[in-house]
Amino acid sequence: MQKELIKEAASIEEAKALIAVEFGVEEEKITFETLQEPGKKVLGLFGGSQAVVKGTIEAENVSAASLACAFLKNVLAGMGVTDCTYDVKEEENGCVITLDGENLGFIIGRRGDTLDALQYLTGLVANRADNRYYRVTVDIGNYREKREKALVGLARRLGGQTARTGRRHSLEPMNPYERRIIHTTVQDMDGVISWSVGSEPNRHVIIGPSEDNPNKDKAGDSRGRGNGRRGGRGENRNRDRRDRDYEITAPERPVRAFVSRQNPLPMADGGSLPVRTESEKEDNATLYGRIDL
Repeated sequence: MQKELIKEAASIEEAKALIAVEFGVEEEKITFETLQEPGKKVLGLFGGSQAVVKGTIEAENVSAASLACAFLKNVLAGMGVTDCTYDVKEEENGCVITLDGENLGFIIGRRGDTLDALQYLTGLVANRADNRYYRVTVDIGNYREKREKALVGLARRLGGQTARTGRRHSLEPMNPYERRIIHTTVQDMDGVISWSVGSEPNRHVIIGPSEDNPNKDKAGDSRGRGNGRRGGRGENRNRDRRDRDYEITAPERPVRAFVSRQNPLPMADGGSLPVRTESEKEDNATLYGRIDL
């Protein structure tokens, strides 16, 4: 069985190089056929055409691992990564591509988001080799191993807290591979279960008490009793208010001397200040008091 690939480029050599990169093999293993010669532009501005080349190769010469590695090299070259080594380790129904070099941290991204995206795209290309599932893992500086250890430690710590207190813990959103690590770790612990909720990309794991956890109902009962106690105190306060006598009698207040705002100081001629008198309405103001003007 043969595989064919057609590419267009400014020159025949560039088209051949593109075919070799996508096949993931050397150009010597590919049979090329030029379908269209490149055409020159008139006065360097108008017209012209690109070269069209078809490459043919035997299917047994194209492996999924070579396709994946060639695609990854091409993508990283476009990202400016040139000084990098690629170690391909084939496994059953898959392969692990390990990158080694300096200043590759940006390829990992935040919580491995960029690395996961590259791994996903590389896996799609590898599955085109023979149209079957082929698992591709892309790793940089043992990041996968370090991340797995961190997730296992997190699952054990939160699972232990849940087993002791009976309370749930919600984790941050994770990809399916990382969620599987959490579930695998929790299922070996007593009194704890885990499940996933939400939709991608916000799907996350919740760790909660199992049915046989003796502390499962304590967390809920303690919260209920706390609310009941607060509610009980509230009812007692309301009962006290209902039984309380709210009749209020205003205390007697002496009438203050009226001081004119226009002339608060003594008169220049020694005269006395005007005296303020109470009105009938002020005598009846028992609840809100009087207003002095």
